Amino acid sequence: MSGGPRVIMLVEDNPADVTLLSEALASQKVETPLFVAHDGDEGIRIIDAIDESRIPCPDLILLDLNLPRRSGFAVLERVRSSRQCKRKPVVVFSSSDAREDREKAWRLGASYYIRKPSTLKDLMSIGGVLKKILAG
Repeated sequence: MSGGPRVIMLVEDNPADVTLLSEALASQKVETPLFVAHDGDEGIRIIDAIDESRIPCPDLILLDLNLPRRSGFAVLERVRSSRQCKRKPVVVFSSSDAREDREKAWRLGASYYIRKPSTLKDLMSIGGVLKKILAG
């Protein structure tokens, strides 16, 4: 997607987290479209559509692990098997700090693993981290 605006796909079922992430990005002046998949199935359907060349691949994929229908791990596996998206950065953004979740995410090809912060101030700082990842 070179030349156009950067695009982020967020796979997240919690509307409050979607809103807070949008605000964190805005606070860092990251003016980027944020497309939301609300469960694992929807995330996989979007990647399937990308591979069928119906829509362009986002520049960054933010992925919760604990999703309805299919886990974030299943979505991560699908992204890494995608012809169009396999090289895009995937940030696992999860409330889990379990070592086995981190290790599995790394094994499946996560680019970054960020534990969801417990304070609003810390969550707002995530916008800066995502801005740096988007800048490459």
